[in-house]
Amino acid sequence: MSSSLAKHASWMESAIKLARYALDHDETPVASIFVHEPTNKIIAYGLNDTNKSLTGIAHAEFMGIEQIKAMVGSEHLTEIFKDTVLYVTVEPCVMCASALRQLGIKKVVFGCANERFGGNGTVLEINKDSCTLPPNGLPTTTYESIPFVLRREAIMLLRYFYVRENERAPTPRNKTERKLDKDTFPDLSWSKYIDSRSFTAEFGDSMLSDYNDNSDLRDAYIDWSLIDTPVNNYVEKLKLQCADFSVNQVKRMRYK
Repeated sequence: MSSSLAKHASWMESAIKLARYALDHDETPVASIFVHEPTNKIIAYGLNDTNKSLTGIAHAEFMGIEQIKAMVGSEHLTEIFKDTVLYVTVEPCVMCASALRQLGIKKVVFGCANERFGGNGTVLEINKDSCTLPPNGLPTTTYESIPFVLRREAIMLLRYFYVRENERAPTPRNKTERKLDKDTFPDLSWSKYIDSRSFTAEFGDSMLSDYNDNSDLRDAYIDWSLIDTPVNNYVEKLKLQCADFSVNQVKRMRYK
Protein backbone atom coordinates (compact mmCIF):
# COMPACT_ATOMS: atom_id res chain seq x y z
CA MET A 1 0.00 0.00 0.00
CA SER A 2 1.38 3.42 -0.95
CA SER A 3 1.90 6.02 1.76
CA SER A 4 -0.71 8.24 0.12
CA LEU A 5 -3.31 5.47 0.11
CA ALA A 6 -2.47 4.63 3.73
CA LYS A 7 -3.06 8.26 4.69
CA HIS A 8 -6.32 8.53 2.77
CA ALA A 9 -7.54 5.18 4.09
CA SER A 10 -6.79 6.22 7.67
CA TRP A 11 -8.86 9.39 7.40
CA MET A 12 -11.62 7.59 5.49
CA GLU A 13 -11.81 5.05 8.31
CA SER A 14 -12.82 7.94 10.56
CA ALA A 15 -15.57 8.90 8.12
CA ILE A 16 -16.73 5.27 7.88
CA LYS A 17 -16.93 5.02 11.68
CA LEU A 18 -19.02 8.18 11.74
CA ALA A 19 -21.28 6.77 9.02
CA ARG A 20 -21.71 3.66 11.17
CA TYR A 21 -22.72 5.96 14.03
CA ALA A 22 -25.32 7.54 11.72
CA LEU A 23 -26.63 4.09 10.78
CA ASP A 24 -27.03 3.18 14.46
CA HIS A 25 -29.06 6.36 14.95
CA ASP A 26 -31.48 5.66 12.07
CA GLU A 27 -29.84 8.03 9.60
CA THR A 28 -28.59 7.35 6.09
CA PRO A 29 -24.98 6.24 6.71
CA VAL A 30 -23.16 9.05 4.95
CA ALA A 31 -20.51 10.98 6.87
CA SER A 32 -17.71 13.45 6.30
CA ILE A 33 -14.45 14.45 7.96
CA PHE A 34 -12.73 17.78 7.22
CA VAL A 35 -8.93 17.61 7.62
CA HIS A 36 -6.71 20.70 7.79
CA GLU A 37 -3.61 19.60 5.87
CA PRO A 38 -0.99 21.96 7.36
CA THR A 39 -1.77 20.75 10.89
CA ASN A 40 -2.98 17.25 9.94
CA LYS A 41 -5.98 17.68 12.26
CA ILE A 42 -9.70 17.04 11.97
CA ILE A 43 -11.39 20.43 12.13
CA ALA A 44 -15.01 19.45 11.51
CA TYR A 45 -17.23 16.49 10.81
CA GLY A 46 -20.71 15.89 9.52
CA LEU A 47 -23.25 13.14 9.17
CA ASN A 48 -26.54 13.09 7.36
CA ASP A 49 -29.38 14.55 9.40
CA THR A 50 -32.15 14.36 6.82
CA ASN A 51 -34.31 11.82 8.67
CA LYS A 52 -34.16 13.46 12.09
CA SER A 53 -34.48 17.04 10.85
CA LEU A 54 -36.85 16.21 7.97
CA THR A 55 -34.70 18.61 5.94
CA GLY A 56 -33.61 17.49 2.49
CA ILE A 57 -30.46 19.63 2.47
CA ALA A 58 -29.09 18.39 5.81
CA HIS A 59 -26.27 16.52 4.12
CA ALA A 60 -23.04 15.49 5.84
CA GLU A 61 -20.99 18.08 3.95
CA PHE A 62 -23.24 20.96 4.97
CA MET A 63 -23.16 19.87 8.60
CA GLY A 64 -19.37 20.12 8.54
CA ILE A 65 -19.37 23.44 6.69
CA GLU A 66 -21.64 24.93 9.35
CA GLN A 67 -19.23 23.78 12.07
CA ILE A 68 -16.31 25.51 10.35
CA LYS A 69 -18.37 28.65 9.80
CA ALA A 70 -19.26 28.75 13.50
CA MET A 71 -15.60 28.26 14.39
CA VAL A 72 -13.92 30.96 12.26
CA GLY A 73 -16.75 33.13 10.92
CA SER A 74 -17.91 33.63 7.35
CA GLU A 75 -15.06 36.00 6.53
CA HIS A 76 -12.41 33.32 7.08
CA LEU A 77 -14.11 30.36 5.40
CA THR A 78 -12.12 30.43 2.16
CA GLU A 79 -8.90 30.92 4.12
CA ILE A 80 -9.53 27.64 5.94
CA PHE A 81 -10.95 25.69 3.01
CA LYS A 82 -7.97 26.28 0.71
CA ASP A 83 -5.93 24.07 3.07
CA THR A 84 -8.68 21.54 3.84
CA VAL A 85 -9.33 18.06 2.45
CA LEU A 86 -12.79 16.55 2.75
CA TYR A 87 -13.17 12.81 3.30
CA VAL A 88 -16.74 11.70 2.65
CA THR A 89 -18.11 8.18 2.41
CA VAL A 90 -20.28 8.91 -0.64
CA GLU A 91 -19.51 11.21 -3.57
CA PRO A 92 -20.91 14.70 -2.92
CA CYS A 93 -24.19 15.44 -4.63
CA VAL A 94 -24.41 18.27 -7.17
CA MET A 95 -25.57 20.71 -4.48
CA CYS A 96 -22.76 19.87 -2.05
CA ALA A 97 -20.14 19.75 -4.81
CA SER A 98 -21.09 23.28 -5.84
CA ALA A 99 -20.91 24.59 -2.28
CA LEU A 100 -17.49 23.01 -1.77
CA ARG A 101 -16.17 24.55 -4.96
CA GLN A 102 -17.46 28.01 -4.09
CA LEU A 103 -15.76 27.74 -0.70
CA GLY A 104 -12.48 26.79 -2.37
CA ILE A 105 -12.00 23.31 -0.89
CA LYS A 106 -8.54 21.94 -1.69
CA LYS A 107 -9.47 18.32 -2.37
CA VAL A 108 -12.29 15.82 -1.92
CA VAL A 109 -11.69 12.13 -1.27
CA PHE A 110 -14.78 9.92 -1.40
CA GLY A 111 -15.71 6.30 -0.90
CA CYS A 112 -18.39 5.20 -3.34
CA ALA A 113 -20.05 6.88 -6.30
CA ASN A 114 -23.39 8.66 -5.98
CA GLU A 115 -25.17 7.09 -8.93
CA ARG A 116 -28.18 9.41 -8.94
CA PHE A 117 -26.84 12.79 -7.88
CA GLY A 118 -23.03 12.63 -7.96
CA GLY A 119 -21.40 16.00 -8.56
CA ASN A 120 -17.76 14.93 -8.83
CA GLY A 121 -17.99 12.98 -12.05
CA THR A 122 -20.82 10.45 -11.89
CA VAL A 123 -23.59 12.75 -13.10
CA LEU A 124 -21.85 16.13 -13.40
CA GLU A 125 -18.28 17.36 -12.90
CA ILE A 126 -19.13 20.33 -10.72
CA ASN A 127 -15.66 20.25 -9.16
CA LYS A 128 -13.95 21.22 -12.42
CA ASP A 129 -16.49 22.26 -15.04
CA SER A 130 -16.58 25.71 -16.63
CA CYS A 131 -20.19 26.47 -15.70
CA THR A 132 -19.95 26.77 -11.92
CA LEU A 133 -19.08 30.37 -11.12
CA PRO A 134 -17.85 31.63 -7.74
CA PRO A 135 -19.58 34.37 -5.75
CA ASN A 136 -18.80 37.95 -6.75
CA GLY A 137 -15.26 39.00 -6.00
CA LEU A 138 -13.86 35.50 -5.54
CA PRO A 139 -11.48 33.83 -8.00
CA THR A 140 -12.57 30.88 -10.09
CA THR A 141 -11.34 27.70 -8.43
CA THR A 142 -11.57 23.99 -9.09
CA TYR A 143 -10.74 21.08 -6.84
CA GLU A 144 -9.34 17.62 -7.28
CA SER A 145 -11.53 14.64 -6.49
CA ILE A 146 -10.07 11.26 -5.49
CA PRO A 147 -12.64 8.44 -5.72
CA PHE A 148 -13.05 4.93 -4.36
CA VAL A 149 -11.10 4.98 -1.09
CA LEU A 150 -12.72 2.24 1.07
CA ARG A 151 -15.40 2.02 -1.62
CA ARG A 152 -16.74 -1.38 -0.62
CA GLU A 153 -17.07 -0.46 3.04
CA ALA A 154 -19.07 2.65 2.07
CA ILE A 155 -21.33 0.59 -0.20
CA MET A 156 -21.97 -2.02 2.48
CA LEU A 157 -23.07 0.59 5.02
CA LEU A 158 -25.62 1.88 2.50
CA ARG A 159 -26.83 -1.66 1.89
CA TYR A 160 -27.23 -2.20 5.63
CA PHE A 161 -29.47 0.86 5.71
CA TYR A 162 -31.60 0.04 2.69
CA VAL A 163 -32.54 -3.45 3.85
CA ARG A 164 -34.00 -1.98 7.03
CA GLU A 165 -37.62 -1.04 7.47
CA ASN A 166 -38.28 2.70 7.36
CA GLU A 167 -41.22 3.41 9.64
CA ARG A 168 -41.15 7.11 8.70
CA ALA A 169 -41.86 6.46 5.04
CA PRO A 170 -45.34 7.60 3.89
CA THR A 171 -45.92 4.09 2.57
CA PRO A 172 -43.44 1.77 4.31
CA ARG A 173 -42.14 -1.02 2.09
CA ASN A 174 -41.95 -4.57 3.32
CA LYS A 175 -38.24 -5.43 3.20
CA THR A 176 -38.37 -8.77 4.98
CA GLU A 177 -37.67 -10.59 1.71
CA ARG A 178 -34.67 -8.47 0.79
CA LYS A 179 -31.31 -10.17 1.04
CA LEU A 180 -28.11 -8.37 1.95
CA ASP A 181 -25.64 -8.74 -0.91
CA LYS A 182 -22.11 -9.00 0.47
CA ASP A 183 -20.47 -10.46 -2.62
CA THR A 184 -21.14 -8.33 -5.70
CA PHE A 185 -20.25 -4.69 -6.26
CA PRO A 186 -20.84 -2.20 -9.09
CA ASP A 187 -18.18 -1.82 -11.73
CA LEU A 188 -16.01 1.25 -11.36
CA SER A 189 -14.35 3.59 -13.84
CA TRP A 190 -11.41 5.65 -12.62
CA SER A 191 -11.23 7.83 -15.73
CA LYS A 192 -14.65 9.38 -15.01
CA TYR A 193 -13.18 11.11 -11.98
CA ILE A 194 -9.40 11.35 -12.35
CA ASP A 195 -6.91 11.03 -15.21
CA SER A 196 -4.01 8.60 -15.13
CA ARG A 197 -1.41 11.32 -14.55
CA SER A 198 -3.22 12.63 -11.47
CA PHE A 199 -3.79 9.08 -10.23
CA THR A 200 -0.08 8.30 -10.51
CA ALA A 201 0.85 11.55 -8.78
CA GLU A 202 -1.49 10.63 -5.94
CA PHE A 203 -0.80 6.92 -5.50
CA GLY A 204 2.45 6.20 -7.37
CA ASP A 205 3.38 4.08 -10.39
CA SER A 206 3.06 0.86 -8.42
CA MET A 207 -0.72 1.22 -8.26
CA LEU A 208 -1.31 2.27 -11.87
CA SER A 209 -2.51 -1.24 -12.71
CA ASP A 210 -5.57 -0.61 -10.51
CA TYR A 211 -6.37 2.43 -12.64
CA ASN A 212 -5.90 0.58 -15.93
CA ASP A 213 -7.88 -2.44 -14.75
CA ASN A 214 -10.64 -0.38 -13.08
CA SER A 215 -10.17 -2.33 -9.88
CA ASP A 216 -10.48 -1.39 -6.22
CA LEU A 217 -7.38 -0.04 -4.52
CA ARG A 218 -7.36 -2.88 -1.99
CA ASP A 219 -8.64 -5.52 -4.43
CA ALA A 220 -11.67 -7.30 -2.95
CA TYR A 221 -10.70 -6.70 0.68
CA ILE A 222 -13.41 -5.42 3.02
CA ASP A 223 -12.71 -4.45 6.62
CA TRP A 224 -15.82 -5.98 8.14
CA SER A 225 -14.82 -5.04 11.68
CA LEU A 226 -14.78 -1.39 10.64
CA ILE A 227 -18.37 -1.40 9.41
CA ASP A 228 -19.84 -3.94 11.85
CA THR A 229 -18.53 -2.48 15.11
CA PRO A 230 -20.80 0.06 16.87
CA VAL A 231 -19.04 3.31 17.81
CA ASN A 232 -21.30 4.85 20.44
CA ASN A 233 -18.86 7.48 21.72
CA TYR A 234 -17.26 8.42 18.42
CA VAL A 235 -18.95 11.81 18.05
CA GLU A 236 -17.67 12.87 21.47
CA LYS A 237 -14.14 11.92 20.42
CA LEU A 238 -14.43 14.00 17.25
CA LYS A 239 -15.80 16.97 19.17
CA LEU A 240 -12.70 17.01 21.36
CA GLN A 241 -10.40 16.91 18.33
CA CYS A 242 -12.27 19.74 16.61
CA ALA A 243 -12.34 21.84 19.79
CA ASP A 244 -8.56 21.57 20.11
CA PHE A 245 -8.09 22.95 16.61
CA SER A 246 -10.80 25.58 17.04
CA VAL A 247 -9.25 27.27 20.07
CA ASN A 248 -5.80 27.57 18.51
CA GLN A 249 -6.93 28.52 15.02
CA VAL A 250 -9.34 31.24 16.11
CA LYS A 251 -6.65 32.77 18.32
CA ARG A 252 -4.28 32.98 15.35
CA MET A 253 -6.91 34.62 13.17
CA ARG A 254 -7.81 37.21 15.79
CA TYR A 255 -4.26 38.43 16.17
CA LYS A 256 -3.23 38.61 12.52
